[in-house]
Amino acid sequence: MPRRTASTYSSAVAGTEPMRLPDMPLHDPFVVADEKTRTYYLYTSNDPSVSAVDGTGTMVYRSRDLRDWTRPVVVFLAGEQTGIWATDGGWAPEVHAWGGMYYLFTTLHNQDKPLPVPPPSPWGTPFQIPNHMRGTITAVSDSLLGPFTVTDPARPTPPAELMTLDGTLYVDPSGQPWMVYAHEWLQTVDGTMEAIRLAPDLSRTIGEPIFLFKASDASWLGEQIPGGIPHQLPPYVTDGPQLYRTPDGSLLMLWSTYEKNVAGPDGTVSGGYVQTYAVSGSGDLAGPWQQQRPLVREDSGHGMLFRTFDDRLMLILHRPFENARGKLYEMRLTGHELRVVRRRADLDGGG
Repeated sequence: MPRRTASTYSSAVAGTEPMRLPDMPLHDPFVVADEKTRTYYLYTSNDPSVSAVDGTGTMVYRSRDLRDWTRPVVVFLAGEQTGIWATDGGWAPEVHAWGGMYYLFTTLHNQDKPLPVPPPSPWGTPFQIPNHMRGTITAVSDSLLGPFTVTDPARPTPPAELMTLDGTLYVDPSGQPWMVYAHEWLQTVDGTMEAIRLAPDLSRTIGEPIFLFKASDASWLGEQIPGGIPHQLPPYVTDGPQLYRTPDGSLLMLWSTYEKNVAGPDGTVSGGYVQTYAVSGSGDLAGPWQQQRPLVREDSGHGMLFRTFDDRLMLILHRPFENARGKLYEMRLTGHELRVVRRRADLDGGG
């Protein structure tokens, strides 16, 4: 199949056979349920094997029923943005309606723009990994199908000296927009969640970041670590924040990390990717945040909540971490307690 650029690729997918989730490369899924068109828009990183478009960027699948999906359309390419600071990554795309426009958040990085090496950690030098610029950019369009244009090509939206990823939009009760993001364990050893206020047009930040919580606050992370191995063994990873307001006024944050449950011959501990969540019972972004038990294990994560057109609460995530596919779960909220009702294998194909 000949390659096309994003600017020339759109209508070529019309009339093709529908795709289903087992056949759809899908990492860090994000769904927009568009009431106007009664269509679900499922955003993920561009994969040329299905989009037929080369380059780092974002593509979107569309569906009316969460079962049959169109072939993806590319809505953003980093390489088409004049003067952009990075053209690698394209991770964790999200699209949010704001101020009559649509805003794309996606994480880029540039290994040719080094950051200072962090100071030695208490665990020695293995985690003094050279850092480079990584962060979420903001791009804007008047359509869910793009094309999206970056608002500031010179730098990521969070502070450029921080190595961050997976920025998401949160709007507080006063109407103030924030970007909530994961601060990489590569800089912090114990990864953190942080937030920073955004300007009204989402193009720049205001003030300094605030700390929300650190990955090791989830006490269950150490439960399966064999005896004799320190529970504080790094790294502790924070990934994939998404904020959700509950009917009782609490604030939930979905997030993902790696469960440490296997000791290797060199004493290091590793484990699978998990989908978990935290609760701010005060309803305030600043917390305090109480960590909850994981929702889904089995090397699953980077999920988000959305409501279907018949008002069912759904969780979509990817599994496994490598060669990921989308998995769907019907969820229940009781107060601020989030639970899985059932896996929707009828929609995601099982496996």
